[in-house]
Amino acid sequence: MPLTLFVAKESQAGEPRVAASPDTVKRLVKAGHTVTVEKGAGILSRIPDADFEGAGASIVTAAAGAGKADVVLKVRRPTSPELKKYKKGAAVIAVMDPYDAEKALGEMAKAGLSAFAMELMPRITRAQSMDVLSSQANLAGYQAVIEAAAAYDRAMPMMMTAAGTVPAAKVFVMGAGVAGLQAIATARRLGAVVTATDVRPAAKEQVASLGGKFIAVEDEEFKAAETAGGYAKEMSKEYQAKQAELVAEHIAKQDIVITTALIPGRPAPKLVSKKMLDAMKPGSVLVDLAVERGGNVEGAKANETVTTRNDVKVIGIANMPGQVAASASLLYAKNVLAFLETLVDGESGALNINRDDELVAATLLTHDGALVHPRFGGEAPAAADKGEKADG
Repeated sequence: MPLTLFVAKESQAGEPRVAASPDTVKRLVKAGHTVTVEKGAGILSRIPDADFEGAGASIVTAAAGAGKADVVLKVRRPTSPELKKYKKGAAVIAVMDPYDAEKALGEMAKAGLSAFAMELMPRITRAQSMDVLSSQANLAGYQAVIEAAAAYDRAMPMMMTAAGTVPAAKVFVMGAGVAGLQAIATARRLGAVVTATDVRPAAKEQVASLGGKFIAVEDEEFKAAETAGGYAKEMSKEYQAKQAELVAEHIAKQDIVITTALIPGRPAPKLVSKKMLDAMKPGSVLVDLAVERGGNVEGAKANETVTTRNDVKVIGIANMPGQVAASASLLYAKNVLAFLETLVDGESGALNINRDDELVAATLLTHDGALVHPRFGGEAPAAADKGEKADG
């Protein structure tokens, strides 16, 4: 039978996003499911309750909606008080941040929930429409430039006027992944002179294609610094020292620096030292997109702008996609819907959690009262476990 879904209002401070949109609600209702939305869930993403109602959802309190839901849709991992409202056997789909979260994972297992971590979605062709990390990182890279431009008290593009020429701002992007490439593209659109660095050789061409100049020590080790799967290899201490020297010299000449290096489950690597900050020009701006994991910039603080003694601003916004919540929610909602559709039986409309499916295997943290993800202490499914249906 079709499902009852509950879209929760986020309870974590500083989280304005929501896990559904009027468009995704309309598609779920059209498929025969019942959708309830917690009152005010979309307000901070510029989605009033009336828009959800117009799409076919019912607006409810958390107490009324959570306990009846077969599937709960969230942005952030549910808190302990929220878990107590969910019914046993419900599925919860969210960005779970499972690293170093043994207590939270244990609570979800004890509650009998099937908890799915959207950020663990494998980066394969089939799952491109479900890639939360990419959709949110794109917006983070864009917004990082907007935040930097707002804090930078000069013009970004070169301007030639009768009174003289205003030089273009120099922007340096550290890391050319999804967020970094979007930051490069945005800074270029604003007229800045952009340079970028990355440890992956393939990034050089990507940076150039967006109009940026690539900065790196391009020796033989660098040329072999990528695995067959396209990931960066760990570089030698000698290479790291040479690269750090090059970067330090380059940063001293920049107006804006944006750092994007983040490895899931690990503290963010330190890329910009206090010594590098001391060498920068007064009025320079750094935006640290890894501040939630400790930061790439020495001295960066989550949700604060730190001004150094030489008047360099270090911006540490922990939830950068949340700064553009209206856009971020629309993309996240589509990611969630695309994944949810793979979990629903096409004929009966019931939830079908097939643990042999590579998407389920990669994202399922807890199930049937147990922690099941091997990376976080669970056991892989038995070969005989071909699929489990629940009609909610």
